[in-house]
Amino acid sequence: MALKATIFKAELQIADMDRNYYRDHALTIARHPSETDERMMVRLLAYALHAGETLAFGKGLSTEDEPDLWRKDLTGAIELWIDVGQPDEKRIRRACGRAREVFVYSYGGQGAAIWWDQIAGKLERNANLTVVTLPAASSQALARLAQRNMQLHCTIQEGQISLGDSAEQVLVEPSTIRSPVKPSR
Repeated sequence: MALKATIFKAELQIADMDRNYYRDHALTIARHPSETDERMMVRLLAYALHAGETLAFGKGLSTEDEPDLWRKDLTGAIELWIDVGQPDEKRIRRACGRAREVFVYSYGGQGAAIWWDQIAGKLERNANLTVVTLPAASSQALARLAQRNMQLHCTIQEGQISLGDSAEQVLVEPSTIRSPVKPSR
């Protein structure tokens, strides 16, 4: 018998001063049986960073053709593709071919650095790719916020993120290790 996803509910208040985005979101998050709380909370953080009317969670780890999060336009074209963790370079290249913008949020400290060192050269031509790394201590602290029912608030200002509940605040300072290539004039 296959294990089923665990369902988490999150009431997420977002105050993103960098984008002038202020909204509350009622989210249902399915955590795959092989997914950790840390990975799920990084997905939630990525949601907060890109929140909007049409941003949606993908079907999860078991679905190869879908990202962790995505935004489609009215025609069904993929505007934004977001993966979390350390996807292989083939998956990233395929995403760059399918979406206007691709973001990868990596975490895991030294393991994430080694992963990026191994694939960075193979992705140089992907002009629409952004890779962001999160400090290991921050992603581990985010995992401690995970509960089946969460009431979280997220403040984003000048690239710093504060995510927390009534008992604990986690400060996250992401580092962009690869930005989209600007076309030369």
